[in-house]
Amino acid sequence: MNAPLDDLYLTWLYSQVGDVKERNKSKTYWKLLRRMYQTEFIHLIPNDDNRYEDGRELRYEWVDEERINVDPEWWALGCSFLEMLIALSRRLAFEGEGHPETWFWHLIDNLDLMDCTDRVRFDMGEVDEILDRVMLRTYSPDGVGGLFPLRHARRDQRDVELWYQMQAYLIEG
Repeated sequence: MNAPLDDLYLTWLYSQVGDVKERNKSKTYWKLLRRMYQTEFIHLIPNDDNRYEDGRELRYEWVDEERINVDPEWWALGCSFLEMLIALSRRLAFEGEGHPETWFWHLIDNLDLMDCTDRVRFDMGEVDEILDRVMLRTYSPDGVGGLFPLRHARRDQRDVELWYQMQAYLIEG
């Protein structure tokens, strides 16, 4: 990855869900979001490639806003977990109302990552395990441990594409 370009893009991604000017480390999540940005989103379930592509679409928005030219190799990079999560938050805001940044932090809370502020020393290995659990579908059948835990799952959520997990989650409200 191109470090300066990635830093600019990461700052823009962060601005989609948080205040980049915030200096109180107990209210910032730069380390966590950087790790999510460095982690490529892997999709194993059919149609989750749509979430992958939604995440990659954010790049076009950023390049259009910033009016910059980027290396074609950068366009070809895989979708990061962070890009997927921000794009999914936008879908949640559209489908379930609310604001994308609110949904983003709701999903972070569902993953038990809210305590991973920049003030706290946390184990990146544990963060990696959580991200892997989501991508490799090793959470429980009711979605607990994943993005969309359900109280009354009708199907094993490990076999359900993220779009339909999201829909079931919104319905349960």
